[in-house]
Amino acid sequence: MAGCLDHIKVLDLSRVFAGPWAAQMLADFGADVIKVEHVKGGDDVRRMGVSHLNADGEPTGETSSFLAMNRGKRSVALDLKSSEGRQIARKLIENADVLIENFKTGTLARMGLDYEAVATLNPRLVYCSITGFGQTGPMAHLPGYDPIFQAMSGLLSVTGSSEDEPALVGYSISDITAGQYAVAAILAALNHRDAVSGQGQFIDIALLDTQIHAASHMAMNYLSSGKLPRRNGTASQITCPWQAFDCADRPIMIAIGNDPQFRRFADYLGLAGVADDERYATNLARVQNADTLIPLIAEKLATRDADTAYAELETIGIPAGPLNSFEDTLQMPQVKARGLVQQLDHPRAGRISYIANPVRFSGSQGDAARHPPLLAEHTDEVLLEIGLTGERIAELRDMGAIA
Repeated sequence: MAGCLDHIKVLDLSRVFAGPWAAQMLADFGADVIKVEHVKGGDDVRRMGVSHLNADGEPTGETSSFLAMNRGKRSVALDLKSSEGRQIARKLIENADVLIENFKTGTLARMGLDYEAVATLNPRLVYCSITGFGQTGPMAHLPGYDPIFQAMSGLLSVTGSSEDEPALVGYSISDITAGQYAVAAILAALNHRDAVSGQGQFIDIALLDTQIHAASHMAMNYLSSGKLPRRNGTASQITCPWQAFDCADRPIMIAIGNDPQFRRFADYLGLAGVADDERYATNLARVQNADTLIPLIAEKLATRDADTAYAELETIGIPAGPLNSFEDTLQMPQVKARGLVQQLDHPRAGRISYIANPVRFSGSQGDAARHPPLLAEHTDEVLLEIGLTGERIAELRDMGAIA
């Protein structure tokens, strides 16, 4: 079965997380993604994460982070500081539909590979730049990593409990969020090119912007009321009860989404009359009076074991769930039924498991089968496709322009 983007060629000049994540999503949807890496060491993410172990528990030389971000791509190693490397890059750009890069603002302009320079080579190119602060503004020149944007966006002002320091979100949320926005923007620009203008365009994605926008429903609390959201642990600040509670053996997450659910929940707990009490009858009232309501609920749940409570709540239509580890999560029958863990063969790491793309298409393939590439694994293959001879490829490799 063909992928939705089988007709699209993507040049991935990005490194680390946000850009590679976006490019991998496009590869999962069928695009031919060529990952351009530095001749010396390749993408920095090849040295981030934990070492991937083979079936015998031995390190394979691959890292978890690279494997997670680069499935479905072909790797070409170029020295973009050399004129020969830049010439090859321009040749690749001529044949691309999409270019993704996350160099610091101005870096590619100095190489003659910025949008203004390459749009003359390929007017249909959709050029997506992902940076920390975007192409404009007083901070545009600054680099940055995920925790910086978690902090600056206001996200850390609402993580952790009120008694503790802010808690960093446990994955690179700013990078992944920016990558998701980039995918949406790229697909929109491709549609505009093909259905409206016939021309590509430049896309400016900033991690700070996208993280602020992703949390806009929390920022809206402030814009609406003038009151700042607070750190609230696992509890929601707009819905109640909506948090983790300690059962006799381990915690359980409860999420009551409307007033009829709360009535059934109160009946289940044996809290007679609580759903009719004006302090708790509506969600807004429950949020305002959470300080007296939550202890009543906690006392009742503390005597029950989590699995029993979860099963009983399921039968009466109350959203609840265990606080899983990743080991727990990947063993869930639901996760297995959805096929979220898949396997593929890797030339160095052997048979590897990975988290599959979650999007399900009815009429096209939704996940790439190509393994995350070895550094420069496809250099010769790709350069032959754009017309270089084997002799010229050997010359370029001898001079260090390619690897």
